[in-house]
Amino acid sequence: MLYIERDDAGNIISLHNKPEPGADEQKPIMDEEILEFLNEHVDTDPRVQLLSLSDIGIIRILEDLISLLIRKNIILFTELPEEAQEKIRNRKRLREKIGPEHLMVDDIL
Repeated sequence: MLYIERDDAGNIISLHNKPEPGADEQKPIMDEEILEFLNEHVDTDPRVQLLSLSDIGIIRILEDLISLLIRKNIILFTELPEEAQEKIRNRKRLREKIGPEHLMVDDIL
């Protein structure tokens, strides 16, 4: 879901991945109004922009999926390439430091 900000005339003026002051209205990524806004305001293909906006949620899903597979002993953490292990460890440490109140579960459901 994306959070949209509107001007006084009701036109979309910005898109956000999370609620922001003035941007608490939710719309699905493939909403026609969002596609029109991106088509008018972004130089690249709006579909490319939508993919980019959805990347954060997908990353979180993949992190949770990897954790689940490890917890269920379907894969071993050490089976992952060393570079992947390091990236996962770094993101896990960072997520632990910012705390659960900053989790993006609402953004990906």
